[in-house]
Amino acid sequence: MKIVNVAVGVIVDGERILLSLRNQAQHQGGKWEFPGGKIEDGELVVDALSRELEEELLIVVDKDSCKPLIRVEHDYGDKKVCLHVYTLIRFSGEPQGAEQQEIRWVNRNELVDLNFPEANEAILEEILKPGFSAD
Repeated sequence: MKIVNVAVGVIVDGERILLSLRNQAQHQGGKWEFPGGKIEDGELVVDALSRELEEELLIVVDKDSCKPLIRVEHDYGDKKVCLHVYTLIRFSGEPQGAEQQEIRWVNRNELVDLNFPEANEAILEEILKPGFSAD
């Protein structure tokens, strides 16, 4: 089974994190996620992340603010993913659900109350560690 490489953005504003709600028709639909998308062949992770966030949220990412956080491999049984997760703190534009998805700024301490895909558990652990910083 082929592994799907995905660029994931943990968009941080102080204690708040921006989340997207996956469309019901998608794999893991109806769950919250950190925005991002598939990395094209030959594409750098930061370039893929910038492209995906512009398409999904209508924001322009300051690539210099993108910092590697964690890499997560997960097997869902019907699909294998490798999440290349970056934090970012600077972008221009006001985030919007360009694909009609709900988006929401959530305080870090509220993340534990939301339903995420299993592959996101390792990301949540990193974000919830005391002293977490996107800088």
